[in-house]
Amino acid sequence: MAPPSRREKIEALLADEPADTFLRYSLALELEKEGDNDRSLAGLRQLAAESPPYVPAFFMAAQQLTRLGRIDEARAILRDGIEAARGEGNAHAAGEMSEFLAGLGSMA
Repeated sequence: MAPPSRREKIEALLADEPADTFLRYSLALELEKEGDNDRSLAGLRQLAAESPPYVPAFFMAAQQLTRLGRIDEARAILRDGIEAARGEGNAHAAGEMSEFLAGLGSMA
């Protein structure tokens, strides 16, 4: 029997702590690594939609969308993320997302 994968370990931890934001974020990142972009993006979008939003989820979703060629969606989530980061007083995250958004300006 193979040892549990990183995703399986995270899912087991989430079974005990289903509201753990960082575990949910980690699961979304693992799902992307496994190529399950739909579930990964759904998880990131859910984290971004919560109150308060989990700011790193916006940036990771935008990067994933960009890799998938979904540039308009990436721009939209970045705009929302910049607003959320500013709302939290997180100038660093807002700046990173602003730079990434500016870089997307030259992409179709």
